[in-house]
Amino acid sequence: MKVNKIKTHELEKCYSICPLTYNGTEHMLVAAEKVNKCLLFDLDGNLEETVWDEPGGVMTMVQIPGSNGEFLATHKFYSPNDSKEAKIILASPKGKNDWVVKTIVDLPFVHRFDILTRGGVNYIIACALKSGHEFKDDWSMPGKIWVGELPADLSDINEDNQVKLVPLKENLLKNHGYCRVEKDGVMSGIVGTENGIFKVTPPAEKGGEWTVETLTEDPASDMTFADFDGDGEDEMLVMTPFHGDTIKIYKKADGKYTCVKTFEGSYEFLHGIWGAEILGKGMAIIGNRKGDRDLMACYHDGKDYVLEVLDHNVGPANTRVYKKPGNKLGILSTNREIDEIAFYEIESL
Repeated sequence: MKVNKIKTHELEKCYSICPLTYNGTEHMLVAAEKVNKCLLFDLDGNLEETVWDEPGGVMTMVQIPGSNGEFLATHKFYSPNDSKEAKIILASPKGKNDWVVKTIVDLPFVHRFDILTRGGVNYIIACALKSGHEFKDDWSMPGKIWVGELPADLSDINEDNQVKLVPLKENLLKNHGYCRVEKDGVMSGIVGTENGIFKVTPPAEKGGEWTVETLTEDPASDMTFADFDGDGEDEMLVMTPFHGDTIKIYKKADGKYTCVKTFEGSYEFLHGIWGAEILGKGMAIIGNRKGDRDLMACYHDGKDYVLEVLDHNVGPANTRVYKKPGNKLGILSTNREIDEIAFYEIESL
């Protein structure tokens, strides 16, 4: 696949990515992992606004459905060893370079979260990497999946009156990976942990029960879905183990996911990942943060699953494929290891 790098910006430890619909126009948000900025760009990579200067620690950002530029984000998750003060905040635009930020829930070690909509209700699903620690790299207190209803009116929600979340599933070691899937009009969250991969679905009706389905008990750091081989059923690409070096492809047969491909070689510190249909072909755009630090495309060439290097020695933390005007496709990659926000345009396969 041929891509062109059309625009870059410097942001130390750039990390999180989020599309944002604001004043009738599509934008892209990028925020830093450490104490640094959140920036708003147009789809060509031109800087438009600074949303905040600090505190950073942003693992996830998600727009509130139907809003004009309002979004939720994690703050103060700086690393697995420095995230006791992590929280979810609401950012609301008031004017150019003028955004109001307020806490909606304190949730130590919250890493990934999302807003899932079902039956006209918005729900938060929040994944805590762990629940506590006593020393550096202590994993003795596993993480949890937290859930709750996101109120339609957030005007009265603040640090003293927070959104209520309850634990849905506990004892999840290295609760790191997350992606959203939608099938038959139902949104679900896919959660990747050392204990396996789980599909979490909100209730069909307000006040109903959430469901949790185990997709595989194999360890997962991150995962995404795409119909790589064109058979009409999405495969699951999995990075394993936590911050690991192995890429696997799983296919679903008889209701179970089975590994059908393990890529040879070591891809140290796998991290950036996004599944999409690109020019009619199911693909995943992935990266690794150590070693060769490549931005790569994974696809099926008609014979086998293959990896193709798109950019070298950049160290992606997160990637995102998005549509641009004129039937063009872009890739946004936060190349954390070189402090580079990179906008690419897909030219051809």
